[in-house]
Amino acid sequence: MTHLFHWIRLAPIAFSATIASCAVSPPPSAAPPRLALPQAATLPCVLPRLPEHPTQADLEIAYVERGARLVACESARALAVETLMAERTLQDRWGREAAPRKYRLPLP
Repeated sequence: MTHLFHWIRLAPIAFSATIASCAVSPPPSAAPPRLALPQAATLPCVLPRLPEHPTQADLEIAYVERGARLVACESARALAVETLMAERTLQDRWGREAAPRKYRLPLP
């Protein structure tokens, strides 16, 4: 016959406090998602300037270059806005999914 220690019967009671405290503690919270802003959206828009005494050819070249750079600048701005809106959508979804994860004490 094996010898049964009397304190073994008390072990579940002694460890129940530790088990219960782990069960009620919420998991470590994760940071909300963040998107990296594309480099094209962070560059400043530089438009060409006319020389001191422009000729007709300088005016035509500057007109075409400014138009092309304005289009590039507008697409970079649109890219930045699109990235921001996507990040906000991800953060809203993360917030909705993280809210139900709050742990509550079980009812007896």
